[in-house]
Amino acid sequence: MTASDRAAQLVRVAAEAAGDKLADDILAYDVSEQLVITDAFVLCSASNDRQVRAIVDEIEKRLREEAGAKPIRREGEREGRWVLLDYADVIVHVQHEEDRLFYALERLWKDCPLLELPESVNAHSAQRSRKVGSASE
Repeated sequence: MTASDRAAQLVRVAAEAAGDKLADDILAYDVSEQLVITDAFVLCSASNDRQVRAIVDEIEKRLREEAGAKPIRREGEREGRWVLLDYADVIVHVQHEEDRLFYALERLWKDCPLLELPESVNAHSAQRSRKVGSASE
């Protein structure tokens, strides 16, 4: 079994929304073989609590407008360090970068296939890396 077409649509919209708010290290995993509760996970991070909230707000807005989807559950918003948005077919994790390093969800799901995301989703991270690399030369 692989992630449904609906899950793939939600993943793409969520990833693009996160990228538009400059989320870092946006990844999506097809977890449909491992879990019965969802088809895919989207992971991304931000450098501060305010950016985590901005990313979450943009993801919710875009999924509602472009895919007619509302989260069935939302957790962690008060602290603003790790917000989980549950859309049944897809679960989105927006984490503060320190929490992402500590919990390392990628390590837990490394055996699951990565879902392909549009190149534009992580384009800002690649640009930032090139600038940092050329500044240190």
